[in-house]
Amino acid sequence: MRAGFLFGGLFAIAALTTVPAMAGPALLFEATTGKVLYAEDQDNLWHPASLTKIMTAYVTFAAIRDGELKLDSKVTCSETAAKEPPSKVGLPIGAEMSVELALKALIVKSANDVAVMLAESVAGNVDAFVARMNATARKLGMTRTNYVNPNGLPADAQVTTARDLAKLSRAVIRDFPQYADLWGMPSFQIGKLRLASHNSLLRTLQGADGLKTGFICDSGFNVVASATRDGTRLMAVVLGEPSSQDRSIRAASLLEHGFQHFGWKTFFNPTDIDNLPLDSNAKQVISVRDTVLSWDCGYRPKRRAADRAATLKSRSARAKLRRKVRDATQKGKSAQPDKPTAQKTVAGKNASN
Repeated sequence: MRAGFLFGGLFAIAALTTVPAMAGPALLFEATTGKVLYAEDQDNLWHPASLTKIMTAYVTFAAIRDGELKLDSKVTCSETAAKEPPSKVGLPIGAEMSVELALKALIVKSANDVAVMLAESVAGNVDAFVARMNATARKLGMTRTNYVNPNGLPADAQVTTARDLAKLSRAVIRDFPQYADLWGMPSFQIGKLRLASHNSLLRTLQGADGLKTGFICDSGFNVVASATRDGTRLMAVVLGEPSSQDRSIRAASLLEHGFQHFGWKTFFNPTDIDNLPLDSNAKQVISVRDTVLSWDCGYRPKRRAADRAATLKSRSARAKLRRKVRDATQKGKSAQPDKPTAQKTVAGKNASN
């Protein structure tokens, strides 16, 4: 689907000028009604990365609601959980934490080990928990989503779409408003350790109150960003950006434009997430690894020839300066008159005191 702001009439052709032509999927919508204000490739399959943890939290919230566990229940770090790679809390095998603290670690720190701990505590094992995740996805109408694990670590079959992520993000706020504060926490404390969120918008964007970031090399930098102003909550799904900075800039640009023009909806009544036409040109999942500006993904900055020449020239100039200083110092030493031995001895003693 071609990108555009979905306000109807003349305004249907308006486009966000800050969105690059080759940007990944994106969706901007109003949280309460689901009205779509902007859509781009919303049905392309994509790896969710740690946006998976939104569903992990949803299933855990549902288990608490249904009495399967409580916020003060303990979850234990198994051998499986301890082996998960970063981002993680890094608990040793057998260590425990409360469900409440585990949810903070899951949402704020995006802890892969804690996602497994919650999965095992809720459903007995990871496979059973993933089955709940997929069942919940079907219930929420996430027709193009499939989960393989609870944390979003690389898996070919773990896929979603911007539209499905929008449905999930609306649902987790609508169905579990009592946990809304967790999504807006910029950091939290575990003992003496303070762990910060990867969502920089929580510290830089007016009204930002969620939701979750995600990143693996194949997905690029993803985010579901949320902000509330004057009682209106907008959400932006942004997928496949080359850096965390680009991710934040694009999400902020969408949200800012949405707030500036949100009043138009009362006149043009844009469609909602469920009724947005299916993109007949939707693509299968692709990897954006080659565009990601991350050392972990093989990115190595290429310096221009002019930059290299300037660096070499600067190094040569510094080397010449060092030689001049050295030569001048040596000449200065050789030009000093000889002093009596006694004076040298006294000066040496004074200098060492």
